[in-house]
Amino acid sequence: MNDLQKIPCVLMRGGTSRGPFFLASDLPRDQAEKDAALLSIMGSGHPLQIDGIGGGNPVTSKVAIIGPSKVKGADIDYLFAQVRTDRQYVDYSPNCGNMLAAVGPFAIEAGLVQGQGNDTLVRIHNVNTGKLIEAKVPTHGNDVIYLGDASIDGVPGLAAPIALTFMDASGAKTGKLLPTGKPVDIIDGVAVTAIDCAMPMVLMRAADLGLTGYEDPEALTANHELIERLTRIRVKAGELMGMGDVTDMVIPKPVLISPARKGGTLSVRYFMPNECHPALATTGAVGIATAAVTDGTVVFEDTGKRAVPTQVQIEHPAGRLDVQLEMRNGAITAGLVRTARRLFEGYVFAKPTTSIENAA
Repeated sequence: MNDLQKIPCVLMRGGTSRGPFFLASDLPRDQAEKDAALLSIMGSGHPLQIDGIGGGNPVTSKVAIIGPSKVKGADIDYLFAQVRTDRQYVDYSPNCGNMLAAVGPFAIEAGLVQGQGNDTLVRIHNVNTGKLIEAKVPTHGNDVIYLGDASIDGVPGLAAPIALTFMDASGAKTGKLLPTGKPVDIIDGVAVTAIDCAMPMVLMRAADLGLTGYEDPEALTANHELIERLTRIRVKAGELMGMGDVTDMVIPKPVLISPARKGGTLSVRYFMPNECHPALATTGAVGIATAAVTDGTVVFEDTGKRAVPTQVQIEHPAGRLDVQLEMRNGAITAGLVRTARRLFEGYVFAKPTTSIENAA
């Protein structure tokens, strides 16, 4: 038909994120070829991603790759890719819990999991972190139910609730909840908690950086002096966490914490890492909530020294995200509710690898 690569694709919203979903078998097996295809599909290297289907923002420049699981106890494998908007780079280091909300529905409709009754449990192995997540997807037989009466802050309208349970998310990348060995480190004159739970993060008080913590995301992103300081802090934290040079990685994520203003447990501003999230990453919420029950962290000290089981209510720019913490088999599990929607299905077209190399 033409000289472009034709690849089956489903565009889905998961939580407060959006991106294309692919079957692993439909993408190139060679890593370099796969990366080249994703960069072309998303249009990376241009701030608006004008030559691709990315939305010109980190929350809309995400990719989910799904296939049968090779891990015992899981139904499917989920590989997440954060595709940079500003340059041609694909980062597989983090997980994305918002996109995770759409993984179960996609897997059922792709025939990887058989729908059962009114709710179908999908056991997901996140390839990026090696961790397991359970998703309870509303179904009617083998049909996914997307319409419902649940709402999540940051997404307009109502949808069917998808319950996610992160099973022992501690040490997702480093193998340790507190990779530096301490609940608090001093970096660039700021007290920080470097934590690795669902997502490696560097938590710090907004007030320690001369901020209220209630600023609009756009204002924080435009504060170049702040972004430069957060970069210095997270790069040093990455070294202390045993992650090496994280300059070109999107983890660890810097997070500013402040007292709650609307009845929650605390308020946060979450960075991705150079732009402030318009809401809050699901994986970020899991880690922040866990920090709230971890003795000695900056969050623990500021939120009343909580114990499990508990619910941590996290205020963010678009509203609030509640995380329920429980103990199961000696480990903390984190449960929360997200929604998802299938937006379109068909084919996406990528430039052949040789064309991309020549353009670069």
